[in-house]
Amino acid sequence: MSTVTELSARLDALLPEIAKGAAERERNRQLPYEAVASLAKAGIYTTRIPAQYGGPGGSVEDVIGLLVRIASVDSNVAQALRPGLGFVEGLLASQTDDAEQERERWFARYLEGAVIGNAGWEIGAANGAVSARIVREGEHFRVNGSKYYSTGSLYADWVSAVALDDEDQPVSFILPRSREGLELLDDFDAMGQRLTASGTTHLNNVRVEASEIRTRTVEDGTRTIVTPFLQLFLAAVEAGIAVNALNDAVAFARDHARPIKHSTAARSVDDPYVELSIGDISARAYTAQAVVVRAAQSIDRAWALGLTTASVDQAAIDAAQAQYIGAESALKAAELLFDVGGASTTGRSHNLDRHWRNARTVANHNPRHWKAAAVGAWQLKGTPPPTSGLF
Repeated sequence: MSTVTELSARLDALLPEIAKGAAERERNRQLPYEAVASLAKAGIYTTRIPAQYGGPGGSVEDVIGLLVRIASVDSNVAQALRPGLGFVEGLLASQTDDAEQERERWFARYLEGAVIGNAGWEIGAANGAVSARIVREGEHFRVNGSKYYSTGSLYADWVSAVALDDEDQPVSFILPRSREGLELLDDFDAMGQRLTASGTTHLNNVRVEASEIRTRTVEDGTRTIVTPFLQLFLAAVEAGIAVNALNDAVAFARDHARPIKHSTAARSVDDPYVELSIGDISARAYTAQAVVVRAAQSIDRAWALGLTTASVDQAAIDAAQAQYIGAESALKAAELLFDVGGASTTGRSHNLDRHWRNARTVANHNPRHWKAAAVGAWQLKGTPPPTSGLF
């Protein structure tokens, strides 16, 4: 049985290697299979598994802290972990009749190094709409449809998905990556976070065993603690991007930049405006980290209070605030990075623009103006945030 401290030490050993090729991987579109596999082997997915199941028994604050550190070297790798870590939160929160059996089964798989990806969302209709279909065929089922935003699935051993049954009710299921008819494509064409393996998944008459159907625990109009966690996850990625931008800005100023012609400094690191830029970036990275930790503590508090409606709503509000400031901080940090040097900062070999592209892409997952407006309604009128799955 590992502790969170031991898990953190293993992460310390892995991060330099993951960082080493991150800029080149992003530039050349080389999917980080080894990075995800090494993190799974190190136990990153097990952080929240309780000690009674053989896990470290970590808090939400623990896992968010680890995620910021991973994102600070490669935000693509960090985001690819989202479905698998969210799945753990769902198992912890589940109160279905078979919840305990599912926890025992899946926690054991996680402890063996399993990786879980997602194939839930679709395009071509309203956000959240599902058109994939699942029908019974004797003792098993068959599913057909196409999914997009299949985060992490190319790195996964298991892929979770959802389809509509004959009564237009959503059915969740999880399949082994090798299942016949399950086709995963590397066609994600966003400008940033290009290596999250968030492309298309085709379900071509795929067989689904009855044992692979999962009991759904979320009904329309209700909020689960899993949603604030998944939203805070995105804020943690933004915080990591801000830290990464800071580290690259410092390295560029020290190792590459030259003072401009009319500067009074002999070295760029002595130029007061370079110092100002680094200080500004550092403050934004610090702020992003601070808000995600505060929101993680709010989610932990909700767990400690027994997941009351009020505590879960507060966690959703706090996660929304962290997302708003986290995205703003990362975007500005990534922009200010270019103030530490001249035109050479834009060189493709440095690939420094990836930080802004990555931050912008993560921020666009859920428009931050909606986050701020929901927080404002909460402050003004005590109105709970929407239960759309995005709060």
